[in-house]
Amino acid sequence: MGRRADLLFVTAPAIAIVLATATPASGADRQDISIAPGRLGEAAIALGRQTGASIGMSDQSLAGIRTPPVQGRMSAEAALKQLLKGSGAKAQRIGGNGWRIVRARIAPARPAVAPAPIQIAPIAEQAPAEIIVTASKRDTPLPRYAGMVEALDAGLFTTAEASGGTATLLARVASLSSTHAGAGRNKLFIRAIADSGVAGPTQATTGQYLGDMRLNYAAPDPDLKLYDVGRVEVLEGPQGTLYGAGSLGGIIRVMPNAPNLAEYGGQMSAGLSATQHGDPGGDISATLNLPIVAEKLALRVVGYGVRDGGYIDDVNRGKDDVNRTGTYGGRAALRFAPDADWTIDLNGVYQHIDGDDAQYATRSVGRLERASAVAQPYYSDYMLANLRIEKQWDSLRFVSSTGYVRNILAESYDATQPDGPPALFRQRNKVTIFSTENRLVRDLDNGLGWILGASYLQSTSDLNRSLTSFGTAAMQPVIIPGVAMFGRGMAAPATGVRNMVKEATLFGEASFEPVKGLIATFGGRLTNSRLSGEALDPVAALSDSELARAEAQADRSETIFLPSASILTDAIPDVTLYARFQQGFRPGGLAVDDQRVRRFQNDRVSTVEIGARKGVPGRDLFAASANIAYTDWRNIQADVTDRIGLPTTANIGDGRIYTVEGRIVVRPTPAITLDGSVIYNDSRLTQPNDFVRALSYDGRSLTLPNVANLGGRLAFDYRTQIGGEMDLHLSGSARYVGKSRLGVGPILGQTQGDYVDTSLSASLTRGPVQYSLSLTNLMDSDGNRFSLGTPFDLRTDYYTPLRPRTVRFGIDFAF
Repeated sequence: MGRRADLLFVTAPAIAIVLATATPASGADRQDISIAPGRLGEAAIALGRQTGASIGMSDQSLAGIRTPPVQGRMSAEAALKQLLKGSGAKAQRIGGNGWRIVRARIAPARPAVAPAPIQIAPIAEQAPAEIIVTASKRDTPLPRYAGMVEALDAGLFTTAEASGGTATLLARVASLSSTHAGAGRNKLFIRAIADSGVAGPTQATTGQYLGDMRLNYAAPDPDLKLYDVGRVEVLEGPQGTLYGAGSLGGIIRVMPNAPNLAEYGGQMSAGLSATQHGDPGGDISATLNLPIVAEKLALRVVGYGVRDGGYIDDVNRGKDDVNRTGTYGGRAALRFAPDADWTIDLNGVYQHIDGDDAQYATRSVGRLERASAVAQPYYSDYMLANLRIEKQWDSLRFVSSTGYVRNILAESYDATQPDGPPALFRQRNKVTIFSTENRLVRDLDNGLGWILGASYLQSTSDLNRSLTSFGTAAMQPVIIPGVAMFGRGMAAPATGVRNMVKEATLFGEASFEPVKGLIATFGGRLTNSRLSGEALDPVAALSDSELARAEAQADRSETIFLPSASILTDAIPDVTLYARFQQGFRPGGLAVDDQRVRRFQNDRVSTVEIGARKGVPGRDLFAASANIAYTDWRNIQADVTDRIGLPTTANIGDGRIYTVEGRIVVRPTPAITLDGSVIYNDSRLTQPNDFVRALSYDGRSLTLPNVANLGGRLAFDYRTQIGGEMDLHLSGSARYVGKSRLGVGPILGQTQGDYVDTSLSASLTRGPVQYSLSLTNLMDSDGNRFSLGTPFDLRTDYYTPLRPRTVRFGIDFAF
């Protein structure tokens, strides 16, 4: 992973990014220009600011080309010629004051350097640059984006954090939360749009993407490791117009580094960790960038393995540190650029996670201890393939992304009944996704322009369940309604569910400036969803008439239109004020409840938000942002447990959410950055339906589950050079997670949260080698992240503790 902060944020496909200022000038005008020596990405941004020119580039590797200083009074064209002299790149004029930097088909006199992830040593003299919100699909500068966004550059990630996957994002983004059931089986929530902590057949509330490819649908977070990732953007929702169903809370977009067409390079890393009260762990990774045909074809591959030591003891089975987790996987990307206007990317991902046992403990047994009758292992097996094609015509570009995902999550729960033989409930969810999106985008100037697109998605979810008894032949068989009876050591199927969704969509969005400094944006998404569902392995307790009725109800079609609108002004220098309205939805499906197969309907959210932003984090001495949002959530879908503890899905009624957020980033010196953020949520189930009342709900307002009412984060980052040869990087953070409820109903009504998580890290870099030391959970806190143990046991003292104090030593080598 690279340790310097990339100043030009380029998407994984490295498409043309338009950089402009609010006060355009003629490209022929002579102006005072002062650009320090550095790299082309930073120089292009600086030149755009100083001259008002719009400057873009077509290839990520161009951003790393070294550039000389440029001083004096001259035109933007003359300055570009000086910057590009001998670089192997040239500038093409686009319109009156726009330029696009492309590769000249000649051998460069000055070698291009590898992208940031291959370059360990930071460039201390570089100044942070403009942040481009690429997840807007129109490459919008942050000051002109109407909404809350967290943009995490690769320079912020250490190798230890990359091995942590989604846990790294949770530690850095105050509005992001998780169920903490275990790597590969967590549900993620942004802001307070959360249904429950149980994993059922309903669609996720948070959309996750790798570049332009959707990662999940009716499945938890696959928890892909963040090795060789260039950037991560977290956009608060709803994001229905651009991303469609399943983006109620927002989206997380991970952008891996694209193959470098010009430079061979790579990196290797290894680390060892020790966890107090637990087992040791370790991680290893390697990245290789290989140009095959110079400036036309390149391959980039990443491989990794991570072992997280266990720290929970099972006193009933006499086993220590049972919750060990192992992960291995990798990515491969092949880029073909036949000319400066075409980019074709073929990407593949594979990752496998094995959890030896569940992550929870029982307070009545002891700290970091529980007493289970059986082991509760799980695994996640994830595969993705994606083809992305892009064509550029000056300010117009066409993007096509098509791919396939297969995600298998197999879980098990202790289903032992009081005075009964040991029993294990197993659940296996196989989700497949085929999706394609084709869009035409026109980037005009500084956030203006339009997008028009069409997409098709087909997702199939097969949820199979079974129950196994480990009793002796003399014992009575385990009997649970809706599950067939069985004898010793035999597995009997429980009724499962198959859901299929086919979505055909047209969407569009346009921004225009009716008066100077005022930007209006309007958009809409029209989606037709065809839903079908059926019961799998139905047991005898389910009548034929009931199955037929439920299946008929689940086979249907619905059409939904999601409008969006925003207005933004940056008329006040360095200040952005905005108001936004957006909607999102999730289609319905089929679920099993006790002895019945029931249909759950689609839900829909509408959010009104106002906010303000000053400065750009990491670039300006002082940057701040704040917003207030109101969300109306109708016919809420929630994964719950039925009366006997089996996971199911149901509509639980209507709710509303108030959210207040704020963030301040201060750079008192170029070496130090201080970052503080806070979020407050007030969420209520205002209109519970009959299903919730049937679970002994008392009819009063109830807090929606799994999102803390209060959260906050404080962090610092310090970078300096030692002796002119070594770079020192120190960082630390403390995050508070307030109280929340596990779910809805008496079984899932337990509280959780109210803890502080801390971390501290240091790295020393000399040339291509970096040594790092990190420490997490400094206070060895025993905070409860998640209150669910097994849904077949009604005890309320289950808790999922923070990983105890852990130290990691690592070494990275770039070549």
